Amino acid sequence: MSADYVLETRNLVKEFKGFTAVDDVNLKVERGTIHALIGPNGAGKTTVFNLLTKFLTPSRGTILYNGADITSMKSAAIARKGIVRSFQISAVFPHLSVMENVRIALQRKEGNSFHFWKSVKVLDKLNERAYELLDEVGLKDYANALTVDLPYGRKRALEIATTLALDPEMLLLDEPTQGMGHEDVSVVADLIKKVSANRTILMVEHNLHVVAQLADTITVLQRGAILTEGDYETVSQDPQVREAYMGVEADDEVAQAIAAANVAEKANAAKGGTE
Repeated sequence: MSADYVLETRNLVKEFKGFTAVDDVNLKVERGTIHALIGPNGAGKTTVFNLLTKFLTPSRGTILYNGADITSMKSAAIARKGIVRSFQISAVFPHLSVMENVRIALQRKEGNSFHFWKSVKVLDKLNERAYELLDEVGLKDYANALTVDLPYGRKRALEIATTLALDPEMLLLDEPTQGMGHEDVSVVADLIKKVSANRTILMVEHNLHVVAQLADTITVLQRGAILTEGDYETVSQDPQVREAYMGVEADDEVAQAIAAANVAEKANAAKGGTE
């Protein structure tokens, strides 16, 4: 495997009682990029995520991370290696404060999550790093707020903060903008771009505007197999993608998404590319 790729799958297959959900997928994720998986409902995107993070065991095939075979590893071992995943539904503790959520994630990294006999004061040393993470995702002013009271978009930002607390090399984001209004989508998209610095991100995303704005490489899945791959403009012009993924509204959707990407690119250029 080339050193340029942080994650690779070789002939990855997942079968469920004769049904092939993932069919001979050869995926390569380049280090330091944002890579998107898109496709129609039932295309196998979340199943691929579950295989990569070992919530499911492949029927056949190999998964490589930094050149090492991780196919037989458990999900906890994968996370310790530096692959951390978010889920479609925000996974935070709603009745704890924002700060407490981040401190729990930091505590897990330190390996003392089950030291129940220790004083809570031992966690105070984590406060500085917790504030740094909250500041990174725009939540520092909400540190003492109850998580349940946060708007949905900020809950997703908090979930990203808790994943960053594990100091991952690679983030797997499953539908990070699902169920959000336009304003929250923009906030989370900007946040993903910000936290991608010095990290690799693989994401499943249904919002084509977000994909156009963020993704360096896009892999399109159909019926569990890779249909095509490339940058957004290349993928969006592929006739097979238009037919299989976008349907009759492809022209308008593609045009709008490419326009959004161009606007974002021009805005970044005007700021000197310092996002």
